[in-house]
Amino acid sequence: MSVNERPGDSTAGGDLVIRRTFAAPRELVWKAWTEPEHFQRWWGPGKFTCPVCRMDVRVGGHYLWCMRSAEGVDYYTTGVFKEIVEPERLVYTDCFADRDGNVVSAAHYGMTADFPLETLVYVTLAEEAGQTIMTLRHVGLPAGVMKEMTGAGWNESFDKLGASLEQAR
Repeated sequence: MSVNERPGDSTAGGDLVIRRTFAAPRELVWKAWTEPEHFQRWWGPGKFTCPVCRMDVRVGGHYLWCMRSAEGVDYYTTGVFKEIVEPERLVYTDCFADRDGNVVSAAHYGMTADFPLETLVYVTLAEEAGQTIMTLRHVGLPAGVMKEMTGAGWNESFDKLGASLEQAR
């Protein structure tokens, strides 16, 4: 079970900050972020699935993830891992992509043109009393509706992450 302490809490300048506490050891939450078989269980909001998950988790390594909607529409993202401190910190770039991993604009998926080609995601995991406090900071999002939608998507994904962690224990 996760506790959503500050859903969609934002800071000035476009950063989105979400903090969750999971009743799971930090090592398990780390695996949920860095191992495809775990990641595919929770990635994507609500009824989305993750049919494609390729990741080379090392500094400079790339990933390609796909979220598939209930209607069968695929949304690919790609990026590069910038910092890895197992099991406490993961930093990566985040870009929309086509199925081959080529970066595309958000307009490719019908989103606004003010969405940058690349954003940056920081994930920090701290263990406290057998639980894991996860802080996600998504930097570079445009203010307004797109930031709100991104926050809603992350929060729905983290609901699924909490359920996945319960099943894995």
